[in-house]
Amino acid sequence: MKAIVDCNSFYAACERLFKPSLHGKPVVVLSNNDGCIVSRTDEAKALGIQMAGPYYQNKEEIEKNKVAVFSSNYHLYGDISWRVMETLRSFSPHVEVYSVDESFLDLTGIDETMLYEYAVFLKHTTELWTGIPVSIGVAPTKVLSKVANRLAKKDKLGTKGVIVLQTPRQQMEGLQKTPVEDVWGVGGASSKKLRLFNINTAWDLRNMSEDWARKNLGGVVGVRLIKELRGEPCIEMKDPLEIKKMIATTRMFGKPVYELRELREAVATYITRAAEKLRRQNCAAKTISVFLVTNNYSNSYEYKPAGFSLYTTLPFATSLTNLLIEHAMPLVEQLYRKGSKYLKAGVILSSIVPDDKVQFNLFEKPSSEHEKKN
Repeated sequence: MKAIVDCNSFYAACERLFKPSLHGKPVVVLSNNDGCIVSRTDEAKALGIQMAGPYYQNKEEIEKNKVAVFSSNYHLYGDISWRVMETLRSFSPHVEVYSVDESFLDLTGIDETMLYEYAVFLKHTTELWTGIPVSIGVAPTKVLSKVANRLAKKDKLGTKGVIVLQTPRQQMEGLQKTPVEDVWGVGGASSKKLRLFNINTAWDLRNMSEDWARKNLGGVVGVRLIKELRGEPCIEMKDPLEIKKMIATTRMFGKPVYELRELREAVATYITRAAEKLRRQNCAAKTISVFLVTNNYSNSYEYKPAGFSLYTTLPFATSLTNLLIEHAMPLVEQLYRKGSKYLKAGVILSSIVPDDKVQFNLFEKPSSEHEKKN
């Protein structure tokens, strides 16, 4: 059996840790340029504040309801994430960190008649030791555990934040309650096409044939998805030592840089080096971060809150240098401020997955370059 532990409204929960007066009150966290909302508490969600919505569009509602607003503090979130993951490692020898606020746990060896009690104890201990609320889904496969987790998060009071999909009946009921767009690996765009086949729920998708999946859901990727929904493990737990979760390349410039052209050249060079490291471990990355350090004053660094770091998420993970550079260049242009003196630049590749686990859009074929590489 596998479990996924997902922190609830993680960034907002981190901010609440140090401000107990905010418990039970609406809180939102903004992106690093304060442009979009990247985390909301349940109280903020109840006000209709949308995830990823522009701050300016929600500003009136936020001020009217006295919503607490925070700029992102990724150093804080990284530290608290580490504490959460270390806590989880005390419950399982095999923890796969999936993202900053999510991890899969291998529960092999746990008495299957006690899975629910074990998950509840795991939840309470994690919250007690770290102060971060979590939801837990347990099932025979990763995809089913994600379904269970989503159901637990949707009804925290009714489920106490824990759902186990162990028996065939439990799995059927859970899948019937799950819209097809909520299935891990499907998403909104693909779900619209699935609905054309009258596939509206995860249960409908689970009951499609493997031949249909091979033809309509991207070949082996679709077959794997349907098997996972049926409780047949196809997506294995990853060895935590197998791959780096993040690859960074950064350098101080030999002399201050003022021109956008020079910054673009530097970042392209760093992307090239990072991509080489990525290919060495037979992996691909889906997220690119670019950061610049400027010193407009003689005695101190100035970290511009509106222009220090930006990231972008690619349509699919890749290790192709030209594609990574193509997506990184707009970030450099957005960060650049004419007249500033830049001393350092760097890139970070994250959301790293093995080459054979790259998930493309279910209805689109990968490029010929990817087909040749993989």
